Amino acid sequence: MTELHQAAAVGDYDLVEEIIKKKSCDPNQRDIDWNHRTPLHWAASKGQTEVVRILMENGARACLRTDNGWTPAHFAAESGRLSVLRLLHSLHAPIDKEDSSEDKPITIAEIYGHEDCVRFLEKAVVESRNYRRMAKLKRMSLDDTDEEWQQERESKNADK
Repeated sequence: MTELHQAAAVGDYDLVEEIIKKKSCDPNQRDIDWNHRTPLHWAASKGQTEVVRILMENGARACLRTDNGWTPAHFAAESGRLSVLRLLHSLHAPIDKEDSSEDKPITIAEIYGHEDCVRFLEKAVVESRNYRRMAKLKRMSLDDTDEEWQQERESKNADK
């Protein structure tokens, strides 16, 4: 776990900002010992909304996934972090991707009984889908696919 991962997890906004300013750590670095979590996964899980914001403003990719396919939205949904889900949605991060078990963040929120997150995600998922359609029509690029995770998943499925 890097210093940026740790600072993101505990919500040390000043340290996160300092590390990013110095460019001493990649905000998208995956922690192999923790299922390939990025600093953004940690911040989302712990409800560190302002840290999520600064990471994303500095190149953190909200589409990156852990070994089991969880995005930061899955972690926020599991922990009931509505403010993080709202921020991710406002920044057009993917909030409706299926993990390896075909569970979306809304399913995770339902499992853990986070009704406020479920209600929000019901609306946000529709808005996200509409945004992606519009972006496609306007030929806008979207950063909503973790190519590395996708390739790994496809190769595992080919081996079956």
